[in-house]
Parts: sequence; C-alpha cells; structure tokens
Amino acid sequence: MSGADYLDALPESVQRANIWRLSLAQALAGANGVVVFATGAIVGNQLAPAPALATLPISIFVVGMAACIFPLGALAQRHGRRAAFLVGTAAGVLAGLLAMAALLWASFWLFCLSTFLAGSYAAVVLSFRFAAADGVAPQRRARALSLVMAGGVAAGVVGPQLVTWTMAWWPLHVFAATFVVQAAVAVASAWVLLGVQLPMPAKTQAMPQGRPLAEIALQPRFIAAVICGAVSYMLMNFLMTAAPLAMHMCGHSQASANLGLQWHVIAMYAPSFFTGQLISRFGAVRVATCGLVLTGLSAVIGLSGMQEWHFHGSLLVLGLGWNFGFLGASALVLECHRPEEKNRVQSLNDFIVFGLMAIGSFSSGGLLSAYGWAAVLWVSFIPLAVAAVALVWTVRKGRSMAVAP
Repeated sequence: MSGADYLDALPESVQRANIWRLSLAQALAGANGVVVFATGAIVGNQLAPAPALATLPISIFVVGMAACIFPLGALAQRHGRRAAFLVGTAAGVLAGLLAMAALLWASFWLFCLSTFLAGSYAAVVLSFRFAAADGVAPQRRARALSLVMAGGVAAGVVGPQLVTWTMAWWPLHVFAATFVVQAAVAVASAWVLLGVQLPMPAKTQAMPQGRPLAEIALQPRFIAAVICGAVSYMLMNFLMTAAPLAMHMCGHSQASANLGLQWHVIAMYAPSFFTGQLISRFGAVRVATCGLVLTGLSAVIGLSGMQEWHFHGSLLVLGLGWNFGFLGASALVLECHRPEEKNRVQSLNDFIVFGLMAIGSFSSGGLLSAYGWAAVLWVSFIPLAVAAVALVWTVRKGRSMAVAP
C-alpha cells in the first residue's frame, strides 16, 4: 500500500469511538433484516395470490439491496458515508411502517414494497463493515471490519426475540406490532450513527479517480473475492429464506423457527470477534475456504433429517460458514483497491454479490414449493463448487500478483 492510505488516518480515540458506534448500530439496524427473514415467508404465504410467491417478499428485499448499492455509493462519494447511513435509516423506518400498513390492509404488493425499502436499509448496514476501515491503518483494517460485524451478535438476539415478543401484541393482525417496533429500532440506530466521525471525501474525489473499474475488476484476487462473497451470501440467503417456511411445512412452531433463526444469526456474527485475527494470521483465502466448507457441512446436516435439531444445526453451521466466507471475501476486496477507488470498487463488489444473491432468493421459494427442502439443500452444492474452483485459481495465479499499490 502507498502512503496515501495514511493521509486520512483518524486519531485513535475517534477510531475506537467509530468502531463502537458502528458495532452498536450494526446490532440495532441488523435486526431489520432478521425481522424480514423471520416473518417474510410466513406473511408472504398468508398474503400471496399463489403459494409459489410466498418467498417473493424476501427476494424483493434482496433486490432492494442490489438496486440501492450504486446510488448510496454515489451519495457517500459526494457527501460522505454518514449521509448515506442516515438516508438508508430513513428507508428502514418507512419500511417498518409500510409493512404494518400492508398487514392491516392485507396487501401483498405493499408488503413487497416495504421489503424493498428494508433491503435498501440492509445495504447501508452492510457498508458499516467498510466504513470501519476508513481512517484506519491497513494492518488493522481486517480487525476493525470484523469487530463491527460482531455487533450482529446482538442483532441475532434482538431480531428473533423482537418477533417472538411482539407478534401477538395485535391479535387481529399478527406481526403488525413487530414492524412498528422495528421502525422504532431503526430510529434508535440513526441516533447512534449521528456520532460517527469519518473522513469526508475530498472535493477532487467527487469525480471518479484511480484506475478504470474494468481493470480493477479483472484482477484474479478481485474475481475470487466477488465469487466467494456472492456464493457465501447467496447460499446463506438461499437456505435461510426457505428454512422458516420449511419448518412450518414440517409442523414445527413459529417459536421454534424464530429460535433456529436466532442461533443462525448469532453464528453469523459471533466469530467476528476473532475472524479478523484469523485473517491476519492465515490469510483471507484460507478463511474464505473454511467458510465454504462449513456451508457445505450445513447442507449435509439439513439432508440428514427433518427434526427441529436438524434445522437448527444446519442454520447454526450455515451462519458460521457465512461469517468466514463473507468476511474473508470482504478482506480480499480491501486488498484490491487504492484509497481513491474504494467507493466504486466496494459498490461494484456489493452490487454483484447482492445481484447474484437475488437469484438464489427468487429460486428458493419455487424449489421449496415444487420439490421440497431436500432439493433446496442439494442445489446449494453447485455454487459451492464454483467458488471452490475460483479460490483454487486465485491461489495458483494470485501468488504472483502484487497487492494493489
């Protein structure tokens, strides 16, 4: 890395405060996505005009993530990350209110609009991990990134429990109160984000600078990072989207599905306390590879039976696999760009990841409805094989490639 990496270095006290604020905001705002995944397929099954559309609201959530990546990246490029954070949080508040209205009016398409806005909010929340690396020395970025992601542990508890505690507050409209509370939590996260201090983009950076995006995107390391990140996130979404509805179809209770989702989300974020250290010690490629192996193991557990513990065990291991796979891939992305290129490169990475994730989300509901839970699990091995090939290719080619200067 060049000395430019240090030009916007923040004081130690500000770095620490940013990490704690972003971690807390991750805990609060992360509950948004958990609520959608816990309720989306169930509400969709109630409101959808056809059973095959039951998981469409969750797929629309993913589309919202992908659609808002570039606009939010441009906003951050021009006005700073905090402005993008607050705009995204406003979308999260509106998402909760519209979801409540959709339940009151029994409107499936209004519920889909609410999940689109919730996806926009989730895209902003995921950018917290890259924001944590702003103003931090390169050797400390992986740890800063992982510590902020660790805030999701609390989201893993808050989200499912929020659903369990509030879903029956309004007996005539199950889950309506849940979305009102979700909107209130989004307001709380906005208050936390107001105190984040990040380097503002220089006026000269308002226009794109650095190498052409195509040149950056053709780096073997970047290609592998995108594929691994996309597969890790796509399969996590692919399986998590279908699991609550599959449990419902197998006769398991909503409370049991919420508990399985809770342990899944905790497993997604709990390793983040040490994932950064593992990346620093063993390298991003090895950590990402471990994530892919764990994701494959989660599918094997799911195929071994239909009892509650099979679902819970599969979801828990799936969360661990996502953590190692996605954070390993994110750390690889940080190695592929120069400081002036970060917003464009990170936005491109997230757009590709969420775009491919949408494909998995759209297909999971149809597969589950037509062929059952086992088919969903078997199909997951195909993208895993693709990601494994990409990482092997990176190991062979990438050793001779220098880190972006």
